[in-house]
Amino acid sequence: MMGDGGGAGVGSLGGYGDHGRRRRLLATLSRLDWVLVLTVLALSLIGALLVRSATFQLLTERGEDPEGFLKRHVLNVLLAFGVGGLVALLDYRLLRAYAPILYGLSCAGLIAVLTPLGQTINGSHSWIVLGGGFQLQPSEFAKVGLVVLLAMILGEPRDGEVGPGGRDMLLALVLAGVPAALIMMQPDLGTTLVFIAVVLGMLAVSGAQKRWLGGLVGAGLVTIFAVWFFGLLKPYQIARFTAFMDPSADPRGAGYNAQQARIAVGSGGVTGKGLFNGEQTGGHFVPEQQTDFIFTVAGEELGFLGGVLIVLLLGVVLWRGLRIATQAADLFGTLVASGIVCWLAFQSFQNIGMTLGIMPITGLPLPFVSYGGSATFANMIALGLLQAVHLRRRPFD
Repeated sequence: MMGDGGGAGVGSLGGYGDHGRRRRLLATLSRLDWVLVLTVLALSLIGALLVRSATFQLLTERGEDPEGFLKRHVLNVLLAFGVGGLVALLDYRLLRAYAPILYGLSCAGLIAVLTPLGQTINGSHSWIVLGGGFQLQPSEFAKVGLVVLLAMILGEPRDGEVGPGGRDMLLALVLAGVPAALIMMQPDLGTTLVFIAVVLGMLAVSGAQKRWLGGLVGAGLVTIFAVWFFGLLKPYQIARFTAFMDPSADPRGAGYNAQQARIAVGSGGVTGKGLFNGEQTGGHFVPEQQTDFIFTVAGEELGFLGGVLIVLLLGVVLWRGLRIATQAADLFGTLVASGIVCWLAFQSFQNIGMTLGIMPITGLPLPFVSYGGSATFANMIALGLLQAVHLRRRPFD
């Protein structure tokens, strides 16, 4: 009698435990920012269609699987979305303790790129080739490490201080400067500019004094002048800036990409030529259309309306990110969300801007749209961090 009663008790407890876990999981899912999730899914779906359009004819001409890029891209998106989901379930407040480790791993990856392990692709020594068509770009993951580290440093003001003190700001700038310098050695000017945008944005949100921010902007302008004056940029980078100022000066050289990108976007008109029907896309007139210049495919095939749709969806992502930042339970969460918003906002503006001729060309993919393994995983990790802050927006959740 007692044995039967004990067995029944254990079984009921096990069932209750399973039921409790299911309830907690469903409760967590119901509290996700589903507007943000669905918007990212929409961008990823559009991106997959554009990647397929940009690469189908090219791979066919090479005698390769015409769906090869699409298959790898979809696999990357699915795996990255799973990783982002796991990140969302973590207590982001625990990242304070692991921020130095994430930062150290980021720097280690950037150093590894500069060793014989690194490979040069499209003029930038930024990659580690893994085989099977997959590559690793440590600078993408360094963005995550930078955001978390700066949030740790700037998110804990000292006693009696409203914002970060001078020592905290100097520490933040020095530590941010290390990976930025390693990235410039590759060289990767685009990612370095993202770092600058993240640092300035997070300092502003943390409550840093305006004189500090003004001083940093001034120092940045002086640095840019010094880099140009002393010839620290690579010749192809200088050519890109020259082409940005006057694309017609070298239409078959440095200005070719910018000119062809604008032709592709402009040829789409209001409604576009139809998905998979782009003449510029099919003719491969714009290099790297599946990555850095994915917006040209949208402009030509989906037209002005398609381009506006992508911009609006990206705007929704930034809006939800800002909303999460304002509702965060603590300054650390606010800074994490704000840093991610600055990262995605600047990168989106830079990528779309260079296809329209209002920004110089840099090797930055369009978040959640462009083909790319490392960028896709980094973006989805950022999405997971936003959801983690959102899920714990009330103290003690």
